[in-house]
Amino acid sequence: MGKNIVYKILEKHLVEGELVAGSPATIKIDRTLTQDSTGTMAYLQLEAMNIDKVKTKKSVAYVDHNMLQQGFENADDHKYIETVAKKYGIYFSKPGNGICHQVNLERFSVPGDTLLGSDSHTPTAGGVGMLAIGAGGLDVALAMAGEPYSINIPRVTKVELIGKLNPMVASKDIILEVLKRETVKGGVGRVYEYGGIGVESLSVPQRATITNMGAELGATTSIFPSDNKTKEFFKAQDRLDDWSELLADDDAVYDEIIKIDLDKLEPMVAAPHSPDNIKTCKEIGPIKIDQVAIGSCTNSSYEDLMKVSRILKGRKVAQNVSLVIAPGSRQVMEMIARNGALADIIASGARILENSCGPCIGMGQSPGTDGISLRTFNRNFFGRSGTNSASVYLTSPEVAAVSAIYGYLRDPRDIDFKVDFEGIYRENFLIDDSMIIEPSEESENVEVVRGPNIKPFPLNTILAKNIQGKVIIKTGDNITTDHIMPSNAKLLPFRSNIPHLSTFCFSTIDDKFADRCMANSGGFIVGGDNYGQGSSREHAALAPLYLGIKTVIAKSFARIHRANLINSGIIPLVFENEKDYDLINKMDELVITDVKSGIKADRILVNNINRGTSFFVKTGFNDNEINMLLAGGKLNSIKIKNSKEVLYV
Repeated sequence: MGKNIVYKILEKHLVEGELVAGSPATIKIDRTLTQDSTGTMAYLQLEAMNIDKVKTKKSVAYVDHNMLQQGFENADDHKYIETVAKKYGIYFSKPGNGICHQVNLERFSVPGDTLLGSDSHTPTAGGVGMLAIGAGGLDVALAMAGEPYSINIPRVTKVELIGKLNPMVASKDIILEVLKRETVKGGVGRVYEYGGIGVESLSVPQRATITNMGAELGATTSIFPSDNKTKEFFKAQDRLDDWSELLADDDAVYDEIIKIDLDKLEPMVAAPHSPDNIKTCKEIGPIKIDQVAIGSCTNSSYEDLMKVSRILKGRKVAQNVSLVIAPGSRQVMEMIARNGALADIIASGARILENSCGPCIGMGQSPGTDGISLRTFNRNFFGRSGTNSASVYLTSPEVAAVSAIYGYLRDPRDIDFKVDFEGIYRENFLIDDSMIIEPSEESENVEVVRGPNIKPFPLNTILAKNIQGKVIIKTGDNITTDHIMPSNAKLLPFRSNIPHLSTFCFSTIDDKFADRCMANSGGFIVGGDNYGQGSSREHAALAPLYLGIKTVIAKSFARIHRANLINSGIIPLVFENEKDYDLINKMDELVITDVKSGIKADRILVNNINRGTSFFVKTGFNDNEINMLLAGGKLNSIKIKNSKEVLYV
């Protein structure tokens, strides 16, 4: 029986457990990445582990999120990350060097290796055949300390691609088609492995767009084979020594197979406010747009921006449109500057932004009131752009650039001018790693610099026997980490200051949440389906922890957020009968007795004091998760383990 790519990598990295779908296991992590909005907390946690140097093959700290420096906070965080990286053996990518996933793909990706990153779009590196997984900052810190990563062995879905993309149809349309079929929760517990004859026509940047946005499926990760196209990419990056072939066996076994005929795809759009709200350009029609934003870790490669430049060359952006473009890396920016493509983009009337995440995370360029924004990004969650009343549509660079010219959404196959994409592929890229700072060889002499905005991360307490509290908030389905802990330009500078940040928890949908938590000494959160989807930010768990939240009861959880809740010692419980969700109101008093026994069982009884009713919730915790919850979180469990303190008999 042949092996798929995923199981080939897992087999080589398995520390404990068996390669049986759904079973708990631990795997060795070869490499890690962090970015600045999650990195500060990750490195504070790393420091608490009292190690001398990271134990991975290579770890890289990027600065790409908190780029606006309106006060001292962001600059202080960057200096902290730079100095802690230098001390602990971590490479540091300076501000301006580019978005973590784009730079990592170019300069640090390695086929067959494992990568754990404190950003949910870490699976971007799956475009070269890495098993790249997004996780919370604490899990990444532990990986840097040499600890294996806990994972439930995923099911593997093969996405078999046949045919070839037609002109002006993009790889973005492939992942939008997958999202249309699978939805934002369809990938939970799964890895999407791409194969078939259609893969051969896709470049590494095109593949990376697909694996990047696979995060929106809720999947553990997505992956492509490492083949001749991958080899070409590594040769162009002058990293051929890092390349190796990695293919699925001819008789490889998969849990599911879905087929996509590339010949039949057409330009598509994710309409507000979810990445799986997919329609074709023609179905949406020629809606008038106010803003177009091209970039993000999804679509900011050299290949993407060369296509954009060819579309814009000799043409002007419509008067009613603001077009902003952010290259993904300094390599991309310098190359399009040297070959004249940047001049063509500027001449069209586009505004050039820094090599950073920028508008994708609400860091500037928020649309106007009721604005229509067309973006090549990966998420269009409510309020993520920084403007709650805005409508954000996600699409390919081809659709975005063409629409910017016409002033309304337009299918790029229906333009009245010709575009030639010949010659946009390069056999050699410009190589300059001078903005990647190597760690110090004399780490004992490095002083870690901490600004006044950097506060200690909150720790939970050992689990109490009983839990009682009010339902502080009741949410609907598909609540994102952007809802729980907003990530706009005003709040990102406080990612290292949980006490201040927590006052804005749930503020986009309930600005009194933090006040009720403080008035009631915390309590419960009740959520709907797919609670906590979106980014890997553990702040969506740390802020509720600081506010006294002990338990979240939901219909289902997104993978990373569930793990972050457990890491923080907050108990994620699932309704045994989803109808019980309808019988709970905000501010109802809930009681769980003998919690310690309950989390070791399959189900727990919850009593609703206000209604005089009760209902069951499911646990589903493995032994490692039980120990973390009993200890009040992962760091506490490590400390208890090291001190050999007995938690329970």
